[in-house]
Amino acid sequence: MAHRPKRTFRQRAADSSDSDGAEESPAEPGAPRELPVPGSAEEEPPSGGGRAQVAGLPHRVRGPRGRGRVWASSRRATKAAPRADEGSESRTLDVSTDEEDKIHHSSESKDDQGLSSDSSSSLGEKELSSTVKIPDAAFIQAARRKRELARAQDDYISLDVQHTSSISVSRNEETSEESQEDEKQDTWEQQQMRKAVKIIEERDIDLSCGNGSSKVKKFDTSISFPPVNLEIIKKQLNTRLTLLQETHRSHLREYEKYVQDVKSSKSTIQNLESSSNQALNCKFYKSMKIYVENLIDCLNEKIINIQEIESSMHALLLKQAMTFMKRRQDELKHESTYLQQLSRKDETSTSGNFSVDEKTQWILEEIESRRTKRRQARVLSGNCNHQEGTSSDDELPSAEMIDFQKSQGDILQKQKKVFEEVQDDFCNIQNILLKFQQWREKFPDSYYEAFISLCIPKLLNPLIRVQLIDWNPLKLESTGLKEMPWFKSVEEFMDSSVEDSKKESSSDKKVLSAIINKTIIPRLTDFVEFLWDPLSTSQTTSLITHCRVILEEHSTCENEVSKSRQDLLKSIVSRMKKAVEDDVFIPLYPKSAVENKTSPHSKFQERQFWSGLKLFRNILLWNGLLTDDTLQELGLGKLLNRYLIIALLNATPGPDVVKKCNQVAACLPEKWFENSAMRTSIPQLENFIQFLLQSAHKLSRSEFRDEVEEIILILVKIKALNQAESFIGEHHLDHLKSLIKED
Repeated sequence: MAHRPKRTFRQRAADSSDSDGAEESPAEPGAPRELPVPGSAEEEPPSGGGRAQVAGLPHRVRGPRGRGRVWASSRRATKAAPRADEGSESRTLDVSTDEEDKIHHSSESKDDQGLSSDSSSSLGEKELSSTVKIPDAAFIQAARRKRELARAQDDYISLDVQHTSSISVSRNEETSEESQEDEKQDTWEQQQMRKAVKIIEERDIDLSCGNGSSKVKKFDTSISFPPVNLEIIKKQLNTRLTLLQETHRSHLREYEKYVQDVKSSKSTIQNLESSSNQALNCKFYKSMKIYVENLIDCLNEKIINIQEIESSMHALLLKQAMTFMKRRQDELKHESTYLQQLSRKDETSTSGNFSVDEKTQWILEEIESRRTKRRQARVLSGNCNHQEGTSSDDELPSAEMIDFQKSQGDILQKQKKVFEEVQDDFCNIQNILLKFQQWREKFPDSYYEAFISLCIPKLLNPLIRVQLIDWNPLKLESTGLKEMPWFKSVEEFMDSSVEDSKKESSSDKKVLSAIINKTIIPRLTDFVEFLWDPLSTSQTTSLITHCRVILEEHSTCENEVSKSRQDLLKSIVSRMKKAVEDDVFIPLYPKSAVENKTSPHSKFQERQFWSGLKLFRNILLWNGLLTDDTLQELGLGKLLNRYLIIALLNATPGPDVVKKCNQVAACLPEKWFENSAMRTSIPQLENFIQFLLQSAHKLSRSEFRDEVEEIILILVKIKALNQAESFIGEHHLDHLKSLIKED
């Protein structure tokens, strides 16, 4: 082991770094190592080997400048000092006075630095207030001479890691290095002076900081801590041990529980594997689960395509319905305008030419052309009792009909391709219901507990909608619901149910009713709102047929009327109200214009009256589906009393008027007059009864006395018996009393 040289002024930095390596932090690469400002121990002149005597001066080494470290406090961050002169590359670390005192105090407390307890106790609060002193020239020269002496004796250990092996050098190199180090020494002295001044300034600033600033607390030796003995330590350890033991016992209990669960699961698995029935049951449930998941995936994939096809068909039918409606309104407007102009022309002069614009002339010709074709068709069919104005007038030109049929055919081709590549088990309703029927027969308890009867309508919804794409309830030739394949399959599924009365709340008997409410009625409601023409007797008759199947035959499946059925009935009433307001128009012309039955005014008025009477009949066809109050308000109050009676009052009494009154009475539902004790008719027919009595008075004094008997029969039919008896007694028509008695 080599002889340890005497410590010099620069060796202090290396020793301090070795003793406190755990607390220091690396400095910026290339920067020289800087130490805290020297304390009171630096003021003594250098003497033999005391470590604290030269603690404030850096160690100067030969060779290139190496990397160094700076000390960092664990409670306060260090501050980077400004650069020295422009030519110097070294950096300094500015440390506050509080940090200096703490670092200095820590350094002196180290055993390897050899400081006595007296020297460390002499530092403290007194050092904070002392002025930092800078070594004088004599001190620096003495340190320099010691450094040269150590170099000459080759007893110098360099701190430069890059040149640790280069100890022996030539004298000429040492001379040049001494001159360079002299310059560095001067620079270092200037840095020390500037640092001392700056430290004093920062110390004053730190001492004047407020409560909000972060401060590093100094250790106060005057504070006394409570005594610590073995009993206290033992008590704390026992407490900690108790907590750990409780935690350990809790974990043991959880572990034992998990072990029991694992054993129970293994036992259950073994029992299931050993039992053939349980294995088969598990296999069935697993296969059913996979089947249902695949079915749902298939339907989810196809539902978008189904909706697109439905929308295409609905748009096509809507376009056709709007075409008929707009054409009827335009023709009515142009024909009425033409007759008004013709009336004004007849009133002003009896001579002169009357011109009609080309569009009106073309429309009138189109109207007459379609009427002629319908007359010819009726003659060929033998229907001679038809009244002008009761036709639906829903013929399309041949070109438009071809386009419509082509578009409809394209949509139906898309319908056929929806489930073209799908297996029957996932698109055939009968096969799907058969799967659930097997479940119901094998495991009825789990079947009913899973509420499968509520799930089936949702699963079958897309498949039923595909079959309904070509279904038009407004056509008489459309397929009835009971004849559809899905309807028959669902009925068979319901009939095969063996459910007992205890499970009536989840009975499969409600499956068909649920399908109708969720699938059929919403589609039927769309037809009513957007496509149905209440003036069309054929459409109304077909619609009523389908609605009776839905609203009457299957209403017993549910105790409450569903919301979808209420929406359907509201749509029906709303659509008929709109038809009364928009499509009923019975013009009133002077008697001179309508006396001639062949005049265009008389023909137009007749057609419009019979058109209104046709709507009156179509409204009352809903008897039994809509309430009596609704029908009486809509048919009698809004249509009969507001339009038809006014047209009858404007007509000349005679057989034609009696015929019209008979048609009105024939439209009235018989159940309104079934009460045998009824002597007075319903209030909404009061205006009609007064018109009948007025017409009977006029006819009794004319050549049309035979028509009086028909009027009496009408009064008897509508239960206006008191009015009929008064009229017979007033006109001494005793031969008609038998009509009342027979009733």
